[in-house]
Amino acid sequence: MSDESPPKGDKSSTKNRILAAAITLFADQGVAATGVRAIAAAADVHPSLIIHYFGTKDGLRVACDKHVAAFVREHKQQVMRAGRIDPAELRDLRPAPPLLRYLARALADGSPHTAALVDEMVNDAVGYLADGVASGLVRPTDHPYERAALLAIWSLGALALHEHVQRLLGVDLTALDGAAAVESTYGRVASELLSDGIFRT
Repeated sequence: MSDESPPKGDKSSTKNRILAAAITLFADQGVAATGVRAIAAAADVHPSLIIHYFGTKDGLRVACDKHVAAFVREHKQQVMRAGRIDPAELRDLRPAPPLLRYLARALADGSPHTAALVDEMVNDAVGYLADGVASGLVRPTDHPYERAALLAIWSLGALALHEHVQRLLGVDLTALDGAAAVESTYGRVASELLSDGIFRT
């Protein structure tokens, strides 16, 4: 394990190592079953550094939530601002830590932080859907917040029920990179529903 104090200028990389280790362990074991010492060992840092940077394990969990939400937001913005969905451009979007598996676990663990995470992702969706409207990819609506909320709930709900998605559609949503998600059965059918709708008008 490394010394308690990181080299000067290394604060960002140390925090990122801690976040990556925490996301991986929280995704695998859940927050309650994961101790600070285990996270420190996985990140190769002294446990006191976790307290120094994040205050508590609960503070670290909130930081993980924000990290995952930021990752989703940035890549959704990328697609919406491009004005097209091109699987070839999404092939490198799978992150090193298991962010989708973490998100699936976080949505199901009953934490009081879950509502804040969902609210943040809904508000992010309002923003990147507005980018999609501006780029011509998304139709305008008189109900931007409500549309964003419904789309986020559908998407997050599928992730929370990922075991049933895999059972029914043969797709593990927590293991897909961006391109594979678009090209999977789930991605193709979801795209059809969102692009063409269901009802005849």
